[in-house]
Amino acid sequence: MSNPIPEQPIRLTQLSHGGGCGCKIAPAVLRDILADTAFATQMATAYPDLLVGIEHGDDAAVYRLNDEQAIVATTDFFMPIVDDPFEFGRIAATNALSDVYAMGGRPLFALAIVGMPIGKLPNEVIRQILAGGEAVCKAAGIPIAGGHSIDAPEPIYGLVGIGVVDPRKVKQNNGGQAGDHLILGKPLGVGIYSAALKKGLLSAEQYAAMIAATTQLNTAGADLAATAGVHAMTDITGFGLLGHLLEITRASNLSAQVGLGRLPLLPGVAELAQGGHVTGASGRNWASYGSEVSLAGGIADWQQALLTDPQTSGGLLVSCATAARDTVLETFRRHGFAQAAEIGRLQAGRDVAISV
Repeated sequence: MSNPIPEQPIRLTQLSHGGGCGCKIAPAVLRDILADTAFATQMATAYPDLLVGIEHGDDAAVYRLNDEQAIVATTDFFMPIVDDPFEFGRIAATNALSDVYAMGGRPLFALAIVGMPIGKLPNEVIRQILAGGEAVCKAAGIPIAGGHSIDAPEPIYGLVGIGVVDPRKVKQNNGGQAGDHLILGKPLGVGIYSAALKKGLLSAEQYAAMIAATTQLNTAGADLAATAGVHAMTDITGFGLLGHLLEITRASNLSAQVGLGRLPLLPGVAELAQGGHVTGASGRNWASYGSEVSLAGGIADWQQALLTDPQTSGGLLVSCATAARDTVLETFRRHGFAQAAEIGRLQAGRDVAISV
């Protein structure tokens, strides 16, 4: 690999057992933890203005204030995926605000979530992490209005994101319709990049591509939600493409067909995956939901890893009618998502099929 990435004085990734959205609890374990909990089964009837809770694994909660306004609330935080503290802060903040955009909302303000190993990390490093988060919020046009901090054994940073949305334009996982096109806004491969980065095998060009992808705000969300024919939307994070697509198919009582060759990828990701540079979270993801996926013959293990690769601050996945397809792609392009691509379709049935 050319142009090695400069070493940081303190390697944040060495202070934590995992990084980015790869830290998420495996989907099967999470479903077991939340199964049959009273708050999951009673919320819809007890709180009629709670339009979106945890029923379908949606990206954020939505609470109706009146016929034209609803609050979008979410929280997201994780441990470092890169060693540069400023970039870690930027990535974590971008990832947290993504859930507001994925519901079709616009962020209003944020609260910081900070857990740092005081005494192990210099205060200046912590300040740089916070500065990274502030830079992203400034780009989103919102303030960080407060937060909470603790002395923790591993560095943790993220945001509570508060936004607003027209309740008639909220996009949930359960809105998909048979025949819908599936369009993905960002290229895949962040988890594979992170695995290569830890081994010093990521080039400077690939590192730059990783930072660019993970710090690009999913600002297209509100415009997409307002587009006629857009039926469902989510963002791709720690459960991988398949995991978050399955949240749509389960909630919509449909199946999906995805073309492996259609997937947009970060530069060199296929070669890194073929070299075995995959995360442990990728295997945990497959173990959680692989029984619901039908892989075409000839698909190799490294290609399967692309489908389950945990994305940190990944792209929006949109389910839309044929009449809206071109508008959705144009909206992504207008917001700067040059690699947005159609990757498959929704159809009748109850599983996800991957073709070559």
